[in-house]
Amino acid sequence: MAAEGSDKRGVSRPPLERMMKIHRSIAAGEYPNSTRLARQLEVSRKSIIRDIAFMRDRLNLPIEYDSARYGYYYSSEVSDFPSIQISEGELFALLIAEKALQQYKGTPFEKPLLHTLQKLADSLPDTVSMNLAHWDESISFRTTAEPIVNLEIIDQLARATAARSRIQMKYRKPGSGRAESRKVDPYHLANVDGEWFLFGYCHLRKGIRTFSPLRIHTLDVLDESFPRPDFDVRSQLASSFGVITGDREYHVVCRFSDRIADFIREKRWHPTQKLKNLDDGSVELSLKVSNLIEIRSWILSWGGEAEVLQPVELRESIQQSARRILGMDED
Repeated sequence: MAAEGSDKRGVSRPPLERMMKIHRSIAAGEYPNSTRLARQLEVSRKSIIRDIAFMRDRLNLPIEYDSARYGYYYSSEVSDFPSIQISEGELFALLIAEKALQQYKGTPFEKPLLHTLQKLADSLPDTVSMNLAHWDESISFRTTAEPIVNLEIIDQLARATAARSRIQMKYRKPGSGRAESRKVDPYHLANVDGEWFLFGYCHLRKGIRTFSPLRIHTLDVLDESFPRPDFDVRSQLASSFGVITGDREYHVVCRFSDRIADFIREKRWHPTQKLKNLDDGSVELSLKVSNLIEIRSWILSWGGEAEVLQPVELRESIQQSARRILGMDED
């Protein structure tokens, strides 16, 4: 039977543990070679070769091979094995990062990100790994509505954006049943609140537009490049409530009842927001946006606990929506 932690069981010993054993053997002057180490540590020769390369190239250990004695040795004195220091706070942050990556499940980014985190986890001592396991049971992330992702489209967009390659696509606008041809310079691919969006220069509209990958029917990466854009996604979204921007400025003021006022106070909904606590326990939220579409939907989600004070067009739009929800004819 293979020993616990062997490759034959499909689970290898943590790399750090293996490298510590390799170090002790070399430091003791045993001149171990990859074949002997693989047999002793019950892993493949390739694993040992990778470990030694990591120790030499990344940990800067002076490992050399003596062809006369068929083994490895240190060409200069090594007092101790390099230590890997990580604080409990850093370890906690690593776990949070792994949990947050669940939103990338099924995307082209999932495998390399998880692989990197696994390599970091494998390099930690077993005692620390036990703490990670305990924390893992105590923390989770949850998405109420999981967006549908077309992995092939996302992968093509990511590659085109990184390479600054122009794309040609058939794209359907929201509420439209017909897709139209668009030539776009893909500037930035962003995940906003769990959903993917492409920001790019649309040659048809002659300006920067936001596209949802879910509405892309066909996509071709062209053999055309574009210069690096002067584009910053934070600046692009600074005046929006989500991802939809406009060319006007609206000063929105909304009052929220005392029953949900705490929920409003406990989050930063927008960079420009200002809160005013009222005597009856309610709260007024004021902010400036360039488009009313997304904030309108957000206010409606609070039902009768929210009242729009301004602007007038947003207040009237909310009222019309409420009538339609109740099946009432508009006056």
